[in-house]
Amino acid sequence: MLPAIESVPLQFDGPFAAELFLVARILFGGTLAFTGLNHFLDLENMAGYAEMKGIPAPKASVALSGLALVFGGLGVVLGVFPGLAAAALGVFLLVATPTMHDFWAVPEEQRQSELTSFLKNVGLLGASIALFAVAALEWPYALGFGLGPF
Repeated sequence: MLPAIESVPLQFDGPFAAELFLVARILFGGTLAFTGLNHFLDLENMAGYAEMKGIPAPKASVALSGLALVFGGLGVVLGVFPGLAAAALGVFLLVATPTMHDFWAVPEEQRQSELTSFLKNVGLLGASIALFAVAALEWPYALGFGLGPF
C-alpha cells in the first residue's frame, strides 16, 4: 500500500522564487509571442510552408496560430488570463507539433531538423501544461486578471 501523498500548495516564498518565476515567464512567453509576431511579418512564406505541409486555409491558419502565440505569450508574461494563455499555447503546440514537424514523413536530409523542432515543441508543450497547472494561483509580478483557473 502506498503512503498518502498530501498536496502542498505551491508558494513563491523561497529565495528569489518570485523573481525566477517572472524571468521564466518572460523567456517562455516572450519567445512564443515573438514567434507569433513573426507569423504576421512573414505571412506569405509561412503560409507557403503550411500549404506544403497540407494545412487547410494556410494563410488563415498561420494568422490564427500567430494570434494564439502572441496572445498566449503576452498573457504568460503579463499574468493576464494565465490559464487561458497557457491553454492557447498548449493547444497550438499540440496541433502544430505533429503536423508541421512530422520528422517521420520527410526526406532523410530534413529528418534531423524536423526531429529537433518536434522535440523542442514537446518541451514547450510541457512548460505550457505546467503553467496551466499553476494558473489558478496568484502569480507574483503579474497584472492578475483572470477567470478562475483561466
